Amino acid sequence: MMVAGAAVGAIFPGMTKHMPLVAPAGVSHLECGMCGAAYGDAEQPWRLSPCCDRPLLARYDLPALRGRFTPTTLSGRPPDLWRYAEVLPVRAAEHRITLGEGFTPLVPAPRLAEELELDRLWIKDEGQNPTGSFKARGLVMAVARARELGIEAVALPSAGNAGAAAAAYGAAAGIAVHVAIPKDTPASIIEETRALGAEVRLVDGLITDAGALIGRDAAEHGWFDLSTLKEPYRIEGKKTMAYELVEQLGRVPEVIVYPTGGGTGLVGMWKAFDEMEELGWIGGERPRMISVQATGCAPMVRAWETGAEMATPWEDAATAAWGLRVPRAVGDILILDAIRSSGGSAVAVSDDKMREAVSRIGRCTGVYASIEGGATAAAVPLLLERGLLDAGEEVVLFNTGSGLTYD
Repeated sequence: MMVAGAAVGAIFPGMTKHMPLVAPAGVSHLECGMCGAAYGDAEQPWRLSPCCDRPLLARYDLPALRGRFTPTTLSGRPPDLWRYAEVLPVRAAEHRITLGEGFTPLVPAPRLAEELELDRLWIKDEGQNPTGSFKARGLVMAVARARELGIEAVALPSAGNAGAAAAAYGAAAGIAVHVAIPKDTPASIIEETRALGAEVRLVDGLITDAGALIGRDAAEHGWFDLSTLKEPYRIEGKKTMAYELVEQLGRVPEVIVYPTGGGTGLVGMWKAFDEMEELGWIGGERPRMISVQATGCAPMVRAWETGAEMATPWEDAATAAWGLRVPRAVGDILILDAIRSSGGSAVAVSDDKMREAVSRIGRCTGVYASIEGGATAAAVPLLLERGLLDAGEEVVLFNTGSGLTYD
């Protein structure tokens, strides 16, 4: 069994090593995530699908890669997410910007497992990414692909971490970044985003209000909108979490517990498991995908519990976990499909339980989790109590960010 630690071998920021690929990288076509309609010209900027106004998914010629692109071919590649370049959308190596994102540690957590009454428990620590969160994965891919497509300015709303990550990769790529952030976002994040060169606008309200502002300004100024799941490539960076899990663990875990705001990571990983099966890396086994939200903002939990196909917006969203304060997710259908298709579930936990879990994770593992990461550990007792989790299952909790981002 191999458990990855910190990246080794220096890579200059803004550059990648030109690794030999077994086949050219790049998208074969884009597909509507709702009706499956295919769009062949991937070499132009796309946002939502023209047919259903829903997220577009990047597709690859996976049959041509089967037997050629295998875990064995990864040996010797740099320990970052670009090691999976054959199934990523950026075609030209010179556009694969990097600040060392990806290949984060998969931390064994036996003492935490004992406290939570589980047999086998791991923490995927995304707080080790640049700018301190998993947002680095999605934004490096979206910004790199934007540069490859000739886009010179991008814009997005953010609850905090996405804006900082976009600013960092925009700086590395030489692309202008415009961010709208709720004004109650922690000052450290706002300062970081500005220090990395982004234009920051503070908004009264939630991320949905910031999104409305970005939508208007992007249309007026010609900026490309990188809002969650409103373009095809952030999800492609997030899906690498699943590739890493299989590579690091040597198998598919039985359960993934994931904090869900916009849901790009959950959707991306579910997509990746399908890709890996088609590549021959795994069989038909899948983890049960468990979504965790805050009791003060739980649209996916409500939709899952009521059997709804789509999630209605959550009124008066309120939680200290600002990464979970997303009252309306564009990818709600995809999130709910991943949960249901996997036999998973969705639960909500209080802010107090999240904070308690942050301390528990810290003293049992040495991982300083964000409050969103704490939500996953806080959910375990509730899942066991409701019969939604078995103590004997192998469980991976996702800590999506460092607790330092709140300091």
